Formats: sequence, C-alpha cells, structure tokens
Amino acid sequence: MTATGMVFTWLAASSRLRGTAPAPRLLSRDNRLRRAALLFVGALVLTACAGRPEGVLVPGGTAPGASEVDIFVATTRAPSENPGVLFGGDRSQQISAASIVVSIPPDAAREVGQVQWPKRLPADPRKEFSTVSVTPLDGEASVKAWAQSNIPASGRLMIFVHGFNNRYEDAVYRFAQIVHDSKADVAPVLFTWPSRASVFDYVYDRESTNYSRDALEELMRRAAENPKVKEITIMAHSMGTWLAMESLRQMAIRDGRVAPKIRNVILASPDIDVDVFGKQWEQMGKNKPNFTLFVSQDDRALTVSRRIAGNIDRLGQIDPSVEPYRSQLESEGITVLDLTALKVNDRLNHGKFAESPEVVKLIGNRLIEGQTITDSEVGIGDRLGAVALGTAQTVGTAASVAVSTPILIFDPKTRESYDDQWRRLGRSVENTVGSAVGQ
Repeated sequence: MTATGMVFTWLAASSRLRGTAPAPRLLSRDNRLRRAALLFVGALVLTACAGRPEGVLVPGGTAPGASEVDIFVATTRAPSENPGVLFGGDRSQQISAASIVVSIPPDAAREVGQVQWPKRLPADPRKEFSTVSVTPLDGEASVKAWAQSNIPASGRLMIFVHGFNNRYEDAVYRFAQIVHDSKADVAPVLFTWPSRASVFDYVYDRESTNYSRDALEELMRRAAENPKVKEITIMAHSMGTWLAMESLRQMAIRDGRVAPKIRNVILASPDIDVDVFGKQWEQMGKNKPNFTLFVSQDDRALTVSRRIAGNIDRLGQIDPSVEPYRSQLESEGITVLDLTALKVNDRLNHGKFAESPEVVKLIGNRLIEGQTITDSEVGIGDRLGAVALGTAQTVGTAASVAVSTPILIFDPKTRESYDDQWRRLGRSVENTVGSAVGQ
C-alpha cells in the first residue's frame, strides 16, 4: 500500500467574471513583486504577534472547564527536527498524518473568534490554547481507530485547507478554534500544505498548492467512499481556496463529477483570479456542491495579491452587488456573504470569517448543515426591517445573527420567493388603497 493509501485507508475502508484593466507595463514583473512584497510586509508589521513562541505542539496539559478538539491532520509537508513544530515548510514525497488534540480555555477566559496563543512555553491551559497530545497515525489500524471514534452520528466531516503564510501549528490552532467556536457537529480533518510562512515566499507557496492537488483530491475521494461519512464540507481560506478548487476540478474531470457526498464548499477570502474561477467552475460540471463565498472589499492581503497577479480582481474582493458579478453569481446559485463592513482585530481584514463570532456561528448553524442562509418563509416586512437598520440583507434564522452584524448576504436560492412576496405585498397595498377610496 502506498503512503497516501495508508493515510487515507480509514476514509475508504471503515464501516467570465472580469476585473479591471491590466496593470501598466512600466514596471517589470520583478519590480512589481518586490514592491508588492514591501507593501505586504508593512501591513504585516501592524499585525505581528511579538514574542509569540514557536513549537507549541509539544504536548502539555489541559485545565478544568477547558474543551478539547481532536483533529485529524494530513500533510504534504516534510517533517521538522523540532518536536514542537512537527512539520516545516519544505515539501515531502510522502503524506503524513497525525491526531492532534488541542485544549481550548474555558469560555470565561477567552474571546470567541480568537486563538489565545501562549505567551511562553509551557502554555497555561487555563487561559491559553495548549496541545494535549500528538499521535502519529502511521498505520491502517490507528487511522481507522481515529475515524471510528471521531465521525459523529450525523456522518458529517469537514475538511479545512489553510491559506498563504501559515505554519503547521498556525493551521492546527486556527482550525481547532473554528471547530470549537462554530460548535459544528463534524469530524474535523485538516489538510495542510507546504507553506514557508514567509511573506517573501508567495510564489513558493502558490507552487506548493499545485504540488498538493493530487493529495487533497485523493483525501476528498477517500472520504466520499467511506460508508460512515454521509456529508462532507470543504472549507478553504485564502490561497488554500485555489488548492481546493483545483482538486475539485481534477476530481470532476477524472471521475465525471464531484463526489455527491461533498455537499458544501465554503471559500473564505478566496485568493483566486476571477477569470480562473470562472473556468474552474465550468469544468466542475453540472452537479456541483452548494458554494458559499466570504468576501470583503477591504481585504488588504488580497490587494497585494491582485497587484502581484496583474491587477485582475481576486474573487475574495469582489462587490457582489454590482455587475457583472451579481447576475452571474445569482444565475449559478452561489451564495455570497459580504463582510466588508464587519470590523475585527485582523488589520489585514483577511481572516474575518474566523474572527467574527457571528460568522463562525453561522458556519456551524447553517452552512455545514447545507441550509440556505436565508429563510423564504419569513415575511418581507422582516427583511425590510433588517435593511432599514442598515445592517444586513437577510431574513429568517440568520436574522438574529446578521441583523446585529454588518453582513450583506446574497442568497439567490430564495430570490424567487422574495419576488413572490414583493408581488403579494404590492397587491395587498393596491387592494388596501382601493378599499380606502371606495373602489
């Protein structure tokens, strides 16, 4: 059995969108890259976590009232000699897997949407994230045992793919935070690819996503073949959305379709050229999963990416309320959550989906369950009330979340029912006016 096959055995065998004009040609590509990198570094200085220790994956302990999240981690990274790092940014020919249990402090000691990184090691689990255990899954029996213990009765599984400039431990702790704060009833699976975690290695990281396409495709396929798994959500962030889309595209081309169990795909701050996304979408065929995009026009990281990539719009920075995006996204049934007005602690505005308590709850309550964001049964008056508050374009169950939060939600699946409500409202007003004047 190949290494890839061994890692994924438990999954198989257990019970045109167009942007602005091209950039001027006065600057060479190298100069553009250097200039963009300097801009990016300047932005990151604002968000640097001074003094944050590396090597947090050395097992420590937990604390009374803390929660634990057990994550299956598959990676195409090469191992590190540092036991607290586990895997670095180099590429490996082999796929490695591990079960990592992360302790999350009691709710009273933390802010939802944030990773409480240790200030020093060992971590204090009463108020900081800490690693409880790291168990290599290097054999069929151990991999199957993890699956048997962690796939819930719902049969839901979520595969998370991190973005650019992420260390292995960054991806592990961030995903643990998302799973915990969303209260998602899923088996959490992290796919982490070889990022050098340096703002100067954008191109290397991009090529590493290409390097990892086959492995992620195989992971998704094996998950879909597992009879215990009933539904799969793919959630990807930033550059990881390119990897996710490419792997889904490959699967569709190779198998003639995306595996039916892959019901939902969530792309957060997608660092994808809008033209390329249009092609990827087309090549996935007719029977696609439900797609949800998290976008923000003030995403500073994507501004840099756009400059590097020839000044073509990045998917994660579009304004879904304007053409051609509105009509094309609507016709394809893609739901978009515009987080531009949402304020979080991330000064790059690149991680809003994970840092907003309302958004992570929405992920757990609705998106992973494959539900539409809006509810067509709620009256149009409720929708008008939300819009009047200037906070959201949403109704229904999500209203309690979004009406108090500046999120614009574009859900084309319920547009027809809204049109019907508007027509009924118009007829009702007409009849009322007619009665009042004696007609």
